[in-house]
Amino acid sequence: MSIKQFIITLVVLLIVGGVTYAVVLPRLGYTVQISKVGAHDDHGGHDDHGNEGGHDDHGNEGGHDDHGDEGGHDDHGDEGGHDDHGDEGGIQLSVKDMQEFGIKVAKAGSGTLKITVSLPGEVQLNADTVAHITPRVGGVVQTIHAKLGDTVKAGQVLAVLQSREIAEAKASYLSKLERLKLRDAVYKREESLWKEKNITSEQEYLNARQAQAEARIELRGSENQLHALGFSNSYLKNLSEKHDESYTRLNVVAPRDGVIIEKHVTLGEVLRDDSIIFTVADLSTVWGQLTVYRQDLPRIRSGQTVDIAFGKGISPAKGTIDYITPIVREDTRTATARVVIDNSSGVYLPGLFVTAKVEVREIKVPLIIPRTAVQTLEGQTVVFLYSDEGFDPIPVKIGRSDATHVEILTGIKAGQQYVAKGSTTVKFQLAKSGFESGHNH
Repeated sequence: MSIKQFIITLVVLLIVGGVTYAVVLPRLGYTVQISKVGAHDDHGGHDDHGNEGGHDDHGNEGGHDDHGDEGGHDDHGDEGGHDDHGDEGGIQLSVKDMQEFGIKVAKAGSGTLKITVSLPGEVQLNADTVAHITPRVGGVVQTIHAKLGDTVKAGQVLAVLQSREIAEAKASYLSKLERLKLRDAVYKREESLWKEKNITSEQEYLNARQAQAEARIELRGSENQLHALGFSNSYLKNLSEKHDESYTRLNVVAPRDGVIIEKHVTLGEVLRDDSIIFTVADLSTVWGQLTVYRQDLPRIRSGQTVDIAFGKGISPAKGTIDYITPIVREDTRTATARVVIDNSSGVYLPGLFVTAKVEVREIKVPLIIPRTAVQTLEGQTVVFLYSDEGFDPIPVKIGRSDATHVEILTGIKAGQQYVAKGSTTVKFQLAKSGFESGHNH
């Protein structure tokens, strides 16, 4: 409720009650006198004047005019009444009250305004931390060890497939491994017969050497094929010692740490080699994809600081633009600016709409105060100055501004102390003080 609305309400109540009061708003010099016929019984004569023709006759006889000359409400101000009350100092609050109300005082001085551009956007997955998992070979799903939403570690088994292709690849590897062992033995025998005993010919020695090299190449090919299917060197080293039933199995494992955000596999399903059965994403970081309109393109560049708001209930985040698309979309004629957002708390979910404030310029101004220090009082923009006498509302003229601060052109000077936080409470205390002062009179 504004001061004027408060006064109007008070006037109605006092008139209905048939009482006379003078209400004074200290520091603003706003005085209201409320009178009602029949309320001046102490002065006498009003009832008779009312019976003889009302206030018109009373005025001709010097009634109310004389009353003002005899020290009425006009003289009351000269005698130390409401006008003097305004000179007694500002609103007084103890240090304890200031702490309780959260009132903080600061010293006015120069500062920097941060000019920003507001851009809409959306939270998206960090594409650099997303992994799509395929079985690499066709097969039948034998077991599933992970479900949607699970947090997994790199190398963790997510599902097991049975595949004929796997069995054939392992069998080929083992066959070529044995063939190489045989070729090694033949080569060593031929080498001994030719170099040490001269029993065999050089050609037979060279043929054995060539056969050994070809066997080694064939084995390496089979080994690389199994590596491509996800089998490690340690697994292949012990493959010949494993049970035959394991030859058909393929473990589908997580390639990185993350959360399973998609799952497209069921028990017994026949899969192709290119089927995407899981999607794992590391959500510790996400992208803020911001839409940059044509008129803002000249002011947006990589490296700029961004304040991102996610809406009610979600704390804002800070980031830096690290990429701007080099082309604009044909349908919207907009570009996209990307911000990497730290999401270690996990609250910034992909799909959320955001509003981003991009800092595009800084302006140094001689006098700056926070927006929380500015109040409106009786239609005027004011700031509460603080001194030994208390808090006084001082009209000010505002210049440029940003999201958190405003420039002050006139009204207060550098070095003066003002209410930087809690000015709303001081404004309420001022209204309360004005009401109590008027009521006591």
